[in-house]
Amino acid sequence: MTKLEEKVENLLKPIIEKLNYELYDVIYAKEAKDYYLKIFIDKKDGVSIDDCEIVSNSISDILDEADLIKEQYFLEVSSAGVERVLRNDKHLKDNIGKEVEVKLFTSVNKSKVYEGILKAFDENSLTIEKDDGEVRLERKNISVIKTIFKW
Repeated sequence: MTKLEEKVENLLKPIIEKLNYELYDVIYAKEAKDYYLKIFIDKKDGVSIDDCEIVSNSISDILDEADLIKEQYFLEVSSAGVERVLRNDKHLKDNIGKEVEVKLFTSVNKSKVYEGILKAFDENSLTIEKDDGEVRLERKNISVIKTIFKW
């Protein structure tokens, strides 16, 4: 998470929680020529479009007043989704024992993609349990980790 994303998270988290939602993640990214501030929310019984609208309307003016982002950007508020990207330790902790997909920058044992149960993690690595045993993956080699939802 970038420093800007952390500032936005610290600003918005209490507001979003007061509305009875969880602030799952904040991503500020440039896509083509445009900048986007993406706010991902969650709640126990799922997130609707109306929920996203409520949060968007509640944070828009606050973001403008704080003036943390100098470029013109588009604000997007959406659900964290059923298949979620795990970007921080809280995300990992909340998903211990669940099935995840891990994509790597460089191959480990001739594979760049691992699926299995997230067993453990620390500052430097995480452990995935696969059918044929456990594999330890260096966090610096991980490009993305996400949950897997079985339809």
